[in-house]
Amino acid sequence: MNIAIINGPNLNLLGKREPNIYGSLTFDEYLISLKKEFKDIKFEYFQSNIEGKIIDQIHKVGFTSNFILINAAAYTHTSVAIGDAIKSITSPVIEIHISNTFSREDFRHKSYISPVAKGLIIGFGIDSYRLGVLSCLK
Repeated sequence: MNIAIINGPNLNLLGKREPNIYGSLTFDEYLISLKKEFKDIKFEYFQSNIEGKIIDQIHKVGFTSNFILINAAAYTHTSVAIGDAIKSITSPVIEIHISNTFSREDFRHKSYISPVAKGLIIGFGIDSYRLGVLSCLK
């Protein structure tokens, strides 16, 4: 199985950015633990702060990956284009969020990804990604 993980803006700062919300691990540190736990899965990881590069990556992996886990971060709430990119591919997509976006500012309650995603995992900290991987195995 091949799972692509795509992270959006500011997630390159995990481990430094608001650790009370996002935790103290970097994503690279966390990815090591995912690879150890799920040895039979090939993970492809991509992160960008640039909307167009995220769309390019969705197009790149969206016809060959068994699943895509995407945390588009703030673009979740603003990017019709990312939602359209997900609509255009064949790989199933799981929307991931580290924090519970519904317990935060009102603008974070809208997602352009949820309507076109297979599922949504939200609010379980960085472990939301592991839960996303588990959902791919069902």
